[in-house]
Amino acid sequence: MSRIAVVLFNLGGPDGPEAVKPFLRNLFSDPAILRVPALLRRPLAAGIAGRRAVAAREIYAKLGGGSPLLANSLAQAQALQTALGAIGDVRAFVCMRYWKPRAEQVASEVKEFDPKRLVLLPLYPQFSTTTTGSSFADWQGVAQKVGLAAAASAICCYPTEAGFIAALAQNTRQGLDSIGGIRNVRLLLTAHGLPERVIAAGDPYQRQVEETAAALVRMLGLPELDWQLCYQSRVGPLRWIGPATDDEIRRAGREGRAVVVAPIAFVSEHSETLVELDIEYAHLAREAGVPVYRRVPTVSTSTHFIEGLAELVREALARGPGLASSTGTRHCPHGYRGCALGHS
Repeated sequence: MSRIAVVLFNLGGPDGPEAVKPFLRNLFSDPAILRVPALLRRPLAAGIAGRRAVAAREIYAKLGGGSPLLANSLAQAQALQTALGAIGDVRAFVCMRYWKPRAEQVASEVKEFDPKRLVLLPLYPQFSTTTTGSSFADWQGVAQKVGLAAAASAICCYPTEAGFIAALAQNTRQGLDSIGGIRNVRLLLTAHGLPERVIAAGDPYQRQVEETAAALVRMLGLPELDWQLCYQSRVGPLRWIGPATDDEIRRAGREGRAVVVAPIAFVSEHSETLVELDIEYAHLAREAGVPVYRRVPTVSTSTHFIEGLAELVREALARGPGLASSTGTRHCPHGYRGCALGHS
């Protein structure tokens, strides 16, 4: 059986209190995140990490001191590896962008595995230059450095992939059912935000998030559903895309609407779901007078989602080496300069 390696990319998170500051320093040292001249980036990253470390440690303290993202991503990798067992000797690896295991370690492990084919698969369904774009650029440089020569197929995005949408719909229906249906309920579809200037520069993330939301609502098939797409995790002084999830929770409170919040860009549980949504926004909902607040789980290791990822891998292998979206061609309309498949 031929050897096939699948590398799953995610953000990463500190594994203990002592890792919080270096994790933040790695994050803000990324030119895709802190878009300033290289000479300024390192000292600025160190300063930002120092200022934010205390608050970040408090967040992770609520999770036992560290992020559960690696454990959750490893569970997804194991489930995907099992789903792909019939196509060869498949091993799924997890590669984190800003904390362990990082690209150099993972690329060395993949090289030791010595696969004939390699598939690069982000755990970010919607493409952004700040997530998948950054991870792929980092991986490419490191893979060349360690001499990893396996023929690689890369999947840049899958915002409307059938298994992903089916998993979102299944979880969302359960969330709505838990409060008796959709009467007097507003469904908030929430995604991580980005500064407006990133989108204005041609990043397709917001468009793809909107596509995910529309596909989910179509699959739910509830014509009377009151729903709103919104964005969370806003930080810093820049203007961010909106509307903001916290503002939408306040609006629902003013209107006396129950709230069901469904994350549609996060596929694993981590601080933005377990703390921001489950603790901070739940508290905000109580203060705002929201009569009922429910949060839908991420797709995680849902059978629909894992089978969707497995199908993406099978299709990528059938297409051969190169970069493609889930459809096999360019997903973004022309004019999105940040598209992974071109700058026209």
